[in-house]
Amino acid sequence: MMFPWHLYLMAAMYFVAGLNHFRRPALYVKIIPPFFFNPKLLNAATGAAEMLLAVFLCLRGTSPFAAWGIIILLVAVFPANIYMAVKTEVSLGFPKGCYCFGCRCRSR
Repeated sequence: MMFPWHLYLMAAMYFVAGLNHFRRPALYVKIIPPFFFNPKLLNAATGAAEMLLAVFLCLRGTSPFAAWGIIILLVAVFPANIYMAVKTEVSLGFPKGCYCFGCRCRSR
């Protein structure tokens, strides 16, 4: 039985994103909040987890577990997303603040 095409697309996107953690680590290391220890290790672990979960997402026996793993991974990296949205120096060129439900939220 084949999975829907969009599952393979999502797996490919996570695999490429995980690979990018190793190709351009400085991009990811700088958005890790300073209260986390060893940002290089966290970056490598996150990239490896994304690639591994992407592969497991395509296997019938491990797909449901991989989907839950991706959910847990997204929750785990959420502090980095907030830090990037709030801090101008790590915003990767995005404007300071964020859009939340269509409303512009500005940080101080």
